[in-house]
Amino acid sequence: MQWFYLVLAGLSEIVWAFGLKESHGFTKLDFSLLTIAFLIVSFGLFALAMRTIPIGTAYAVFTGIGAAGTAIVGIFFLNEPAGLLKIISLIVLISGIIGLKLVDDGGGKEGEK
Repeated sequence: MQWFYLVLAGLSEIVWAFGLKESHGFTKLDFSLLTIAFLIVSFGLFALAMRTIPIGTAYAVFTGIGAAGTAIVGIFFLNEPAGLLKIISLIVLISGIIGLKLVDDGGGKEGEK
């Protein structure tokens, strides 16, 4: 369940990052409220995930999902350039996130497995 929370936290990070961009420095109320709401959701889910997932793995996955997802949103919705090097870098980043999940041994504190 902790991995589910972590993935949702990362996806929520994408939403608040997009909302932050669209709030134009918190001058647009709708996107400002969206940003604040998803910041709270994102960090709340991240905190739940870190109950059993090691902090290094959790943080890398959380920020990786956010970074890769936000870059993809930028390409598809904000008309940001998508050069070959950017695509290759995103593939490497996503591969690293998947790799961290695959090598996780269940982590956490003793007695919680």
